[in-house]
Amino acid sequence: MQSEIIIHEYKPEFAKYFYQLNKAWIEKYFVMEELDHKSLEGPEEYIIDKGGYILFAEYDDMIVGCCALIKMSEKVYELAKMAVDPSAQGKHIGLIIGEAIIKKAKSIGAKKLFLESNTKLTPAINLYRKVGFKEIPHHPSEYSRSNIQMELEL
Repeated sequence: MQSEIIIHEYKPEFAKYFYQLNKAWIEKYFVMEELDHKSLEGPEEYIIDKGGYILFAEYDDMIVGCCALIKMSEKVYELAKMAVDPSAQGKHIGLIIGEAIIKKAKSIGAKKLFLESNTKLTPAINLYRKVGFKEIPHHPSEYSRSNIQMELEL
């Protein structure tokens, strides 16, 4: 029997998973930047307390994925720090958590989601397109690794 994927909202005890899951992919492909340290080491202060949200995916009693909504303005949120543990990839966890974060954004009245990524992350870019994100002209970014920006009208 296949295990169920359960989506959870942020709890303080999940902060370590947010850090570990994201640090793993960032260091695999890039380097941790100042903004990474701020958001990953202080998710409550940097994301939650400012009106944002973080969702987590549980599979086989383990937290294996996460994704954040960072409040940019009253109706615009950034989809950020999406990560899936390599041991759990191939189980559509990225798609499930991506759809859950979009549903969450709609439920709080967001009208637009924005994200920054890197075209080196082909599976992530394909996932974003699959859930409806469209590439937009690239504007200056706080992340040196950002070479693509996308948005989704809700």
